[in-house]
Amino acid sequence: MNLIPPIICLLILLLCTFYICSIVISQVKRQKLFNQLHKQELLILSEKLKLMADPVNKLGNNPNNLAWDGYRKFILQGKVLESEGICSFYFSPHDKKPLPVFMPGQYLTFKVNIPGQTKPITRCYSLSDSPNHSDYYRVTVKRIPPPRDNPELDGGLMSNYFHRQLQEGDIVDVKAPSGQFFLDTEHMNPIVLVGGGVGVTPVLSMLNYLASSGQKREVWFFYGVRDSNEHIMLDHINKIDKDNDNIHVQACYSRPLTSDVLTKHYHHKERVSVDLFKSVLPSNNFDFYLCGAPPMMQSIVHDLKEWGVSDSKLHFEAFGPATVKKVASEDSHKAKPVSKVSIKFNKSNKELDWDGTSSSILEFAESIGIALESGCRSGNCGACALPVSKGDVEYFSPQGATIEEGDCLTCISTPKTDIVLEA
Repeated sequence: MNLIPPIICLLILLLCTFYICSIVISQVKRQKLFNQLHKQELLILSEKLKLMADPVNKLGNNPNNLAWDGYRKFILQGKVLESEGICSFYFSPHDKKPLPVFMPGQYLTFKVNIPGQTKPITRCYSLSDSPNHSDYYRVTVKRIPPPRDNPELDGGLMSNYFHRQLQEGDIVDVKAPSGQFFLDTEHMNPIVLVGGGVGVTPVLSMLNYLASSGQKREVWFFYGVRDSNEHIMLDHINKIDKDNDNIHVQACYSRPLTSDVLTKHYHHKERVSVDLFKSVLPSNNFDFYLCGAPPMMQSIVHDLKEWGVSDSKLHFEAFGPATVKKVASEDSHKAKPVSKVSIKFNKSNKELDWDGTSSSILEFAESIGIALESGCRSGNCGACALPVSKGDVEYFSPQGATIEEGDCLTCISTPKTDIVLEA
């Protein structure tokens, strides 16, 4: 019997079966890959729709789009003690009208009539919550006590007023959110947030926004305090860390209490530093947002540059004593030769030579007993603006506030020629 034809037929059948199976398997793989790509496209589309729907992104990183002019009355709705000497204050508009969205990291400017003061006091405080809350603004304020070596002196006027006198139902005047230190919400670059002490408030606003917006960008949050007594919103921050795989919280205690528990309260028994970043972060390819005390800021910014982080990836708080830009600018303008010019304060009937020992016109005025209105002291709130009736000034820091033509921001300017100010 000839077995060759049946064997050939069997081989042909096997080859056909293998071919059909390979086609089916290939088709299944192709369909699986298509489904995966389709799923990824849907996820990307979903993220894009989220970003488009996010009212913060509608600002287009232009923080002035939804601001109001001048001061608006706000009522204090709540007051929460966060830690020893630190309170959060919840404000809503007295006129019940909608609140404009702000950029995470910005601040509010308050003007308050404090008993015993001859004129209103102006101060700036960072917004500390996510801008996704449309019914309130929150600021978190540390009470500034008197100096230890002079306890009989007054502490911070505004911070003590907020803590000791401001009560629920009280009304204050507030300028719209402003400031050039804010989170880039349009790009998905990985970021590092760094907060020292109460300087954590603007970066906490950024953290809350990132957690609530559903963005999946890589986030590292470094928070430096002395111990758990200074650690605000511990449970809230730990919950963000637990609920978001893309967010990594790193609390640093310089002097933890014996009752402070590693991993529960803090992660590192040391100060926040670039050496710590090098040991924890996978690389230096991050955008860094920092706010804290001047020594911490200057040290970290210097070391980040030494580590190869470019200026375009470094962002710091742009008002108050913790600004690195202001310190650097002051050093540079003080190093210049001082021309002999004079400053005349018309209304005070005082005229003196500018000797260059003061960092700004504002500081010079205060040194000779002329009390000028001020707030942020870095050119962003506009509280210190004065009309210049003669002469020119020069600025040593970028202007953040919009002022009338012919005015100058006294907190970030020095006289270029003889000047006459209406003060």
